[in-house]
Amino acid sequence: MEITLDTKIHDLLKAYPFLEDELIKINPKFKKLKNPILRRTVARVAAIKQAAIVGGMDPVDLLNHVREAVGQEPLDIKVEETQIEKVPQWITKEADEVIDVASLLDSGKNPLAETMKKLQSLPSGAVVVLKSDFKPEPLIDQMRKNGYEVYCQEAGGEYLTFIKKP
Repeated sequence: MEITLDTKIHDLLKAYPFLEDELIKINPKFKKLKNPILRRTVARVAAIKQAAIVGGMDPVDLLNHVREAVGQEPLDIKVEETQIEKVPQWITKEADEVIDVASLLDSGKNPLAETMKKLQSLPSGAVVVLKSDFKPEPLIDQMRKNGYEVYCQEAGGEYLTFIKKP
């Protein structure tokens, strides 16, 4: 299995189970991989590039740590920096719902599924805010693919992810 920035974490850990401990050594934020709900859900859609963002790491650094751990040569590639996103006007509106991601994970619930359920029950234009201690990059990507407007900001070690229903 050739490991790239697009390799899914689920596939990576299925092929190389020992990497779970290695990832946690690389970055303590990856301890969340021990959560079975997160493993069954987010790890299936999150690629190495997204996991690096969640962990506050450079994607190529994480990729090369993983490649070296399984005996693959490191890659000399560049990842374009994402442009700084302008703060959309709609986030100044009071949130219709606030969801605590840590509480969901602690109670064995899937943050993506719970957020989708909540959004489906709200009217068009509603805004949901997710509070988390990591940038939920896979969730953000999925919401955007589903047509939602999304904006994420970090504030004092906490991430606020604003999602607007179309």
